[in-house]
Amino acid sequence: MSDFPMIDMVKTGQNILKLRKQKNLSVKELQIIFGFETPQAIYKWQHGTALPSVDNLVILSIVFKVKMEDILILSVDEIE
Repeated sequence: MSDFPMIDMVKTGQNILKLRKQKNLSVKELQIIFGFETPQAIYKWQHGTALPSVDNLVILSIVFKVKMEDILILSVDEIE
């Protein structure tokens, strides 16, 4: 049996929401930073229905002033 870490999408989304609020940024402000036409991607990240791409994680880490690893929340699933 092995334990492999996996990204917990819901907890990562909650973390993105928390980090955004700590920086006093609105969803609209993040939308502008990313150059998105709509805020849907950001809402999907926050709700844990989608993950940011690696490129977008880099931008989030710069905006939030944290390491990418501090944005992602991992869980360990046991593999038989």
